Formats: sequence, structure tokens, C-alpha cells
Amino acid sequence: MFKRRTRRRPAAQGAARRPGLLRRLLAAAGAVAVLWLALWALNRPIRDVRVSGSFEHVTPPAVERAVAAEAEGSGILTVSLARVRAAVDALPWVARSSVSRVWPDELAVRVHEQVALAGWNGHGLVNRAGQVFLRGPASVPPGLPSLSGPHGTSRQVTRRYLRMSGQLEPEGFSIASLTLDARGTWQFTLNDGITVRLGRSQLAARFEKFVNVALAIVKRRAGDISYIDMRYMNGFAIGWRTGAPRGLAPAGLTGAGGRDA
Repeated sequence: MFKRRTRRRPAAQGAARRPGLLRRLLAAAGAVAVLWLALWALNRPIRDVRVSGSFEHVTPPAVERAVAAEAEGSGILTVSLARVRAAVDALPWVARSSVSRVWPDELAVRVHEQVALAGWNGHGLVNRAGQVFLRGPASVPPGLPSLSGPHGTSRQVTRRYLRMSGQLEPEGFSIASLTLDARGTWQFTLNDGITVRLGRSQLAARFEKFVNVALAIVKRRAGDISYIDMRYMNGFAIGWRTGAPRGLAPAGLTGAGGRDA
């Protein structure tokens, strides 16, 4: 019977490998320590905030305060640029911002303000994209048109306002207000106070008829007209102000046919 032989590594060989492994571990630890020290040296406290942009409603001190509140206790390397940007974007009238590091110890903040297109529901502002960005009883500057509609309709109302304004402005008119009510009924008021009722259906066709036909009457007798109702199938109706003379429209245009929704 043969005896099983077990080979044993020489003790000297194992001992020789341990110092090599130890040297590698020490070298790695040293490299980590050097890297940490380098980062610590570079992560200097934030000394200054550069704020740029075209400012009308936002003030640089307000931006600086928002940055300071979010970056407090952070160094130039450890500060979260995303959180700083979110803090600036949360300021009233800020549309968007960008934040970057400026070595060795500064932050640069670029601010883009919102541009108000119109008031929204009497207590907010809306931009050209239909985004409501400011709410409050004192939010609406004087002179802006007024848009209104149910919750979630600001983009729809804004798009229609822009399309209609694009056709009216070359004719010398502007829209003072545009309303969409809860039933889906549309009406607008011109800058001279005349209300135009469009209803719930055939909106594009009714508005085209107003521009191509009824607007000529408005140009001649704007001071005598209270409202124009475009919801008639074959024409429209004119509501006259008290004391205004009648019989102005061409035959067959005003009030012709039944009224639709």
C-alpha cells in the first residue's frame, strides 16, 4: 500500500509573500490618504457668489440669500449644485437658473426671469407657454390682459389667446380678456370694451367670421356696441349700448338663423 504524500510549501516562501502584500496595502492606504488630503485642501469654503442676468423683478441679493441658505456648511467641491439651482428656481419670477463652480472658491449663478404674458384667474400670472408661475392678490401688474379658465386649462387658454391676438393686432385691436368657463363656453373682450361671445363649438369658424365680417362694423361704431354674439348659424347678433342707433349691419347678417351653443 502506498502512502499519500502531502506537499507543504516552504515556510520561507509564505513569509516572503506577506511583506509584499503588506507593502501594497500600505501603498494603497497612502494613496487614499494623499487623495483625501488633496480633496480636503481643494474643498475650500465658498467665499463669493456671482449673480448675473437681466433683472426686473428678481434681485441679486435675493438670489444670494437663497444660495447661502442651501450652501451653508458646504465647500466648493461638496456643495450640491442641483440643490442650489432648485433653491434659486423656487424664487418668485425665476423661470430657470444655472449654477457652476468657479475655482477656487466661488459659485456662478445665471438667472432667467419669467416674462408675464397675462394675468390668470385674477390672482396669478401666466407666461407664453401657459405656465402659471405666480399666485397672489397683488401678483398681476396693471396693463396685462386677463385670461381665465378652470383648473388645468391655462395652456389651452394661452394658446387660443396667442392665435386670436395674432389675427386681431394687425387690425389695430387687442384682447383685454379671454374666458373659458366651466361649461366650455368661450368669450373675449376687446380693448375697447366690446364682448364677443363664441360659445362652445365651431370656435375657429366663428372667430374667422368675426374678423372677416363683424370687425368692420366694430371699426365704424365701436362706441355704440356692447357685445357681439357669434353663436348664430348664419350670422351674428349685436347688442347695442343704451341710446345707440340701430339698423347698422347689412341685411341678413345680424341674428340670421337659430343660435347654437
